[in-house]
Amino acid sequence: MKKTGFVILFIFLFGCNNGPTPIQYGMEVCHFCKMTIVDNRFAAQVVTSKGKNFKFDSTECMIDYLRENSFPDMSHILVSSFDEPGTLINAMDAFFLISENLSSPMGGGITAFPNQFKAEEYQEKFSGEILTWEKIIK
Repeated sequence: MKKTGFVILFIFLFGCNNGPTPIQYGMEVCHFCKMTIVDNRFAAQVVTSKGKNFKFDSTECMIDYLRENSFPDMSHILVSSFDEPGTLINAMDAFFLISENLSSPMGGGITAFPNQFKAEEYQEKFSGEILTWEKIIK
């Protein structure tokens, strides 16, 4: 009986994960538009402090979802780094390039980069406007 109680306590304490989970490209659907998440250069993810994950096929879908739903308890807001496909970075620290010359899944042309230098590097190739998280969500 003591052993069972210990196992249940262990699962309770260590089984809960409030961090991001890997996106299963080609298998999971966007929580906003319901399209299959396939392009690892544009995906995004929100994780609440209770560990609930919301995955999106693009930054545009994530922003639209956040505008429609209030999440005061978010522990992670993540976007895919365009220059390192599949790598999720903190959206609040990212720099976003909006360019008509970069086709994102929802057509908004929003790409994310881990720093301003990378965003400027791609801006030289594709033109467009660079914004921070604070500006892009407005």
